[in-house]
Amino acid sequence: MGLFNQFANVVEWEPANENILFWKWKNEEIKKGSRLIVRPGQDAIFLYNGRVEGIFRDEGSYDIESQIIPFLSTLKGFKFGFNSGLRAEVVFVNTREITEKWGTKNAINIPAPGLPGGMPIRSFGTFSCRVSDEQILTDKVAGIQDMFTMDDVKSRVISKLDQLLMKHIATEGKDMFHLQAYAGDIARGIQSDLDYELVKIGITVTDFAISSVSYPDEIQKMAEKAASQSMVSDVNKYTQMAMADALSNGGNSAAGASAANMAGIGMGMAMGQQMAGQMMQNPQGFGAAQQNPQAAPVTGAKFCSNCGSPIEPGAKFCSNCGNKLQ
Repeated sequence: MGLFNQFANVVEWEPANENILFWKWKNEEIKKGSRLIVRPGQDAIFLYNGRVEGIFRDEGSYDIESQIIPFLSTLKGFKFGFNSGLRAEVVFVNTREITEKWGTKNAINIPAPGLPGGMPIRSFGTFSCRVSDEQILTDKVAGIQDMFTMDDVKSRVISKLDQLLMKHIATEGKDMFHLQAYAGDIARGIQSDLDYELVKIGITVTDFAISSVSYPDEIQKMAEKAASQSMVSDVNKYTQMAMADALSNGGNSAAGASAANMAGIGMGMAMGQQMAGQMMQNPQGFGAAQQNPQAAPVTGAKFCSNCGSPIEPGAKFCSNCGNKLQ
C-alpha cells in the first residue's frame, strides 16, 4: 500500500478568489488510493473523454476507488491496475452567488424628443449571478476552457448592456430627466433579459441594480437651475420655510436672525401688494386720502361773518343782523 500511496493524488480545489466560477483539475491520471475533497460552496464534476460521468455536490473527503467510481456512469467496473490509473478530468464549480460591479464604457445616446442625437447618459450599478446548471456550463464552457471567471460573465453582460438600457428606457416611455426614479423598473427588465441570455451557459442572474444615472454637465446645470427657480418662485412659501428652520434651530442663532430678516422682507412685500391692490381698485380716493389723511367734515361756524355776533347752535340765520349762515 505504501507504494501506491506515494503516487496517490489529492483531487481538490482551493480557489485563490471567489470570482472564479469553475476550475478544471487536470493531471495525467488519477492513481489508486487517491481522494476527492469537496469544500463548502463547491460541486465536483467528473469528466471522461469529454463526457460528464458524475456530479458530486456533498462536501467531504471521498476515496475515489470505493466511493466515487461506483457512481460514475460508464466507469462503474473500472479497476486500478498496478502501473495504470484513471485518466479523467475533474471540474470544480463555485455554487455561491457572486456580485459584480458594472458600468457603461461610453455615454449611451438615448432617443429623446427635441434632441436629434439623443440624450447621452452614463449609468453604474451591480449585478449578481450564480451557476444554476452544472451540466450546461460544462458542455458549453468547461469543455473548451480550463477556468471561467466573473470577468468572463461581466464581458458578456457589458456587451448586451447598451442595447438593453436603450430598450428599457426608450421603448417604455420613461421620463428622460427622472430616470433614477424609474431605476427599479428598468433594472428588473434588464435582469430578465440578461438572465434569458446567460441561462444558455448554465448561469442565472439573481439580481441587477442601477446605482446611478448621470447626465452631461450642461444638462445637470440646467436641472439645478430649474430646481432653484422652482423653489424661489413662491416667496411666501420660501419665507415660511425659513421661519420654520429658525424655530427649529433656536431664535438666538444666526439662522434665527436670518429668518427674522426674511420674515420682515416677506411682510413688507405683502404690505406692498395690498397697497397696490387698493390703488387698482380706487386710484382717485387713494390719492386724496394720501394728500389730506386727517381731513374731517365741517361742523358749522360759531360767529356771524357779517356782524361778528355769536351764533346759536343749529341756527340758519344770524339773530343780530339776519345774515344767512353758510
